[in-house]
Amino acid sequence: MSIVTLTTDFGSLYPAALKAVILGIEPGAQIVDITHSIAHADIRGGAFAMYTVVDYFPEGTVHVAVVDPGVGTERNSIIISSGGQFFVGPDNGLMIPAALKLGDIQVYKITNTELLGDVSSTFHGRDIFARVGAYLLGDMTPDDVGEKIEDYVHLDFGNVDAKNNLVSGEVIYVDDFGNIITNIPGKVVLDRVSFGEKLNVSGTKLLFMQTYGLMEEGQLLALIGSHGFFEIAVNLGSAASELGIKNGDRIDILLP
Repeated sequence: MSIVTLTTDFGSLYPAALKAVILGIEPGAQIVDITHSIAHADIRGGAFAMYTVVDYFPEGTVHVAVVDPGVGTERNSIIISSGGQFFVGPDNGLMIPAALKLGDIQVYKITNTELLGDVSSTFHGRDIFARVGAYLLGDMTPDDVGEKIEDYVHLDFGNVDAKNNLVSGEVIYVDDFGNIITNIPGKVVLDRVSFGEKLNVSGTKLLFMQTYGLMEEGQLLALIGSHGFFEIAVNLGSAASELGIKNGDRIDILLP
């Protein structure tokens, strides 16, 4: 079974072109959409989306990722090999957290232009990344497509400060439910507070609970999401809308 995933900020139309290219080269490919709803040019948001699911895919999976505000510029197009899986996309850090989650990484700059044909200056997702991803589903290896490099763009989810009873981080993703996901690892909070206790989160008092349904409809809560990070939510509502919090905002947790 040949699996290729797609993660983009393309919305509804443009992903079809990536799928057409992949299926034209590998008709038996199984294409899995991680998401095409990443906020436009939100590289870290795309990185987080891939990070949350990558370890559930089997060896041999190819991940094509395109959140690429630098398309057509001198930034490199790369392949990353890690944990028996491959990542294809722009060299802007987008794929680094997911790849590192699987283990040590090897990075290749795509240099074999004979495989590509005509390349649009504005649609590398279709003309480079989808095509190379499809080739990697077949018999080709990263060495057939590019050359190994050591100089590439790194990306992480930012610093978390934990001192005494104050934990500070930032918002890295707001999901479709309006849940506010921070870069604060759940363990950092769980080591300092128990479920059922109240937290002061950036001036708002919240109960720290195991899950959404333990609160009444419309009530705010704090929890550790399935992704393993500290999250702010509203049961059957949108915490982001209620609190006016967005990606990149700082979050301070004052522990009891």
